[in-house]
Amino acid sequence: MSRFWHPFADMKAVRRTGPVVIDRAEGYYVFDADGKRYLDATASLWYCNVGHGRTSIVEAARAQMARLETYSTFGDLANGPILELAERLGDISPIADSVAFFTSGGSDSIDTSVKLARRYWQVVGQPERRVVISRSRAYHGMHVAGTGIAGIDANVDGYGRMFPDVARVEWDSYEELEAVIEDLGAERIAAFVCEPIIGAGGVLAPPPGYLEKARAVCRDAGVLFIADEVVTGFGRTGYWFASERFDLQPDMIVCAKGITSGYLPMGALIVSPEVAEPWFAGDAGMWRHGYTYSGHATVAAAALANLDLLEDEQLVVGAKTLESDLASALAPLAEHDLVSGVRAGTGVLAAVQLEADAVADDPALPGRVMAGCRTAGIMSRLLLGDAIHISPPLTLDGSGLTELRQGIRAGLDLAAAG
Repeated sequence: MSRFWHPFADMKAVRRTGPVVIDRAEGYYVFDADGKRYLDATASLWYCNVGHGRTSIVEAARAQMARLETYSTFGDLANGPILELAERLGDISPIADSVAFFTSGGSDSIDTSVKLARRYWQVVGQPERRVVISRSRAYHGMHVAGTGIAGIDANVDGYGRMFPDVARVEWDSYEELEAVIEDLGAERIAAFVCEPIIGAGGVLAPPPGYLEKARAVCRDAGVLFIADEVVTGFGRTGYWFASERFDLQPDMIVCAKGITSGYLPMGALIVSPEVAEPWFAGDAGMWRHGYTYSGHATVAAAALANLDLLEDEQLVVGAKTLESDLASALAPLAEHDLVSGVRAGTGVLAAVQLEADAVADDPALPGRVMAGCRTAGIMSRLLLGDAIHISPPLTLDGSGLTELRQGIRAGLDLAAAG
């Protein structure tokens, strides 16, 4: 019996069936301890953009660890890889003259962004700006702030009030965003946190014009716009950041996952010069915030090697083609009796939506679909609303696309057969 408490897991069920032990990986495949091969339909948790088994990342980490594994970056301390990575992010970021604050992951970065937004307004003389607005179906990590501001009710239930001064609007309504700001008073709003493409909430692309209008609403009200690009960053939408694709011009970009393709844990907050100015050029003094592993040297070396792969192999640009190829490959699945539709075509992201009435009639159906997909050699999971999660490595090729479609269809057929 394993003593490991799995995240987001029914541990009674896990103890009954035992875990599926992933033993090794290569390219866009993973292998369990029994040697069974699965196509990694989700790049693990959205993050393995360059694919598995990249020895250049491994060697970069090994070489850095042999020289200096890491050292605190508090105060005036730094290391070479993190200084280089900060410059690299500045070069690829759509925020001109940005600076980067480093964390251990996306949840850290969300908490950092919310704290910075509130602290920024305090140091510029508007301390009443404390309210953070987020959207329904939004996922912003599982720290206290991220849980408190997110829009997936199941992740909030049972904790009580997690984070004060939060407002939520519908994910696709800039009119509601405008109304809430007017109702509460713009002078009370610190920031609006927005995933350019909603991920865990079901892979929902923004309605045409939504992001442009939501950004304009925030700009007119003087509200900071925080783009949560933990999922969409580092090539997932055919650009280094979706903020560039949608011309968001955010005040902050929250990122993680693809910054290292998951080879080591890291997150970052990319900050506009306007928000950073009170600390970098003004009289704000010390920002009393940081993490033990902020600016970890070995992780930064791995991140740099990962960015090299994304750039040298043109995986970012190639994602524009893969985006349409993925949508075309998955489109026939919409004809299956258990599927009500396929959401795809905006980034290398997709969701195969299970038919709501079928799930209502047979609540065990989603679990059987996942089991069927695994039997057919597809490793995936369910998103909010019973949708099959698709976000493969950016290295997926034509044969992989065919295998992905055929495997999901086989899984659906197995589920339908009971």
